[in-house]
Amino acid sequence: MQGKIVKGIAGFYYVHVVNHGVYECKAKGIFRNRNIKPLVGDNVEIQLLDEQNKLGSITDIKERQNELIRPAVANINQALVVFAIAEPMPNLNLLDRFLVMMEKNNIDTVICFNKTDLAEEEKLLQIKDIYVKADYHVIFTSAIAGIGMEELKRIIDGKTTAFAGPSGVGKSSILNALMPQANSKTGSISEKIKRGKHTTRHTEIFHLHEDTYIMDTPGFSSLYVNDFEKEELQYYFREFKEHINQCRFIGCAHENEPDCAIKECVSNELISASRYGNYVLLYDEIKEKKKRMK
Repeated sequence: MQGKIVKGIAGFYYVHVVNHGVYECKAKGIFRNRNIKPLVGDNVEIQLLDEQNKLGSITDIKERQNELIRPAVANINQALVVFAIAEPMPNLNLLDRFLVMMEKNNIDTVICFNKTDLAEEEKLLQIKDIYVKADYHVIFTSAIAGIGMEELKRIIDGKTTAFAGPSGVGKSSILNALMPQANSKTGSISEKIKRGKHTTRHTEIFHLHEDTYIMDTPGFSSLYVNDFEKEELQYYFREFKEHINQCRFIGCAHENEPDCAIKECVSNELISASRYGNYVLLYDEIKEKKKRMK
């Protein structure tokens, strides 16, 4: 039988088989020998061990369309990264790191700013301008007030979408609004530090209807972007691409070089100063990391 891994906990994998339900499975030792770890989202073949108790064994993992390390998922069509517009304030450096990671893996990303009922319209327009300039689809939601839920439903329809974002931004509340039967635990924000308490402990995939799936992934507080060369980074900032070849120097790092088209675009407000600043921080971080590794 063929199914999809919808959850993995402590070496057990829960495989959804259409019209048959969910089977609790272990992976055969051959995968450990090959250093292959099943991921949520994997399409797999299973051998039935006990139909009555829904037990089985994973015998084959089908070829993956894509895979991510963090969140650890496979075969996703798009990512939806959720940040709060307030409480906590959005960490745009963390958001840009996530976007770089998705660009590197050729996974389209929709940016969702939640808790819009807590922010003035001017703040919404400012932050939207940053990412619309970068050619991203930006939506605003309030899971509590029901704002933006219909638009969100249209965005995820017919796709496998990985929901990601730091803790405390209302990701689980959005999931509950989209699919109450998921009954995802919601958490509170620490009043002292205004950061979210971790609520999602493992990655889990939910079947909404037909070919629409949602992956709920654990919250993250930091992302290290250093598994590629610093020269590659410019290609993972969408808004840079059409201007890169206009720089005076081939191999321009877009930092201190004269006649840099990217810096000129920042000066002319064609590229956000926030995004450019995070590019420089990431570039220098990768450069220093590579130096220490030598």
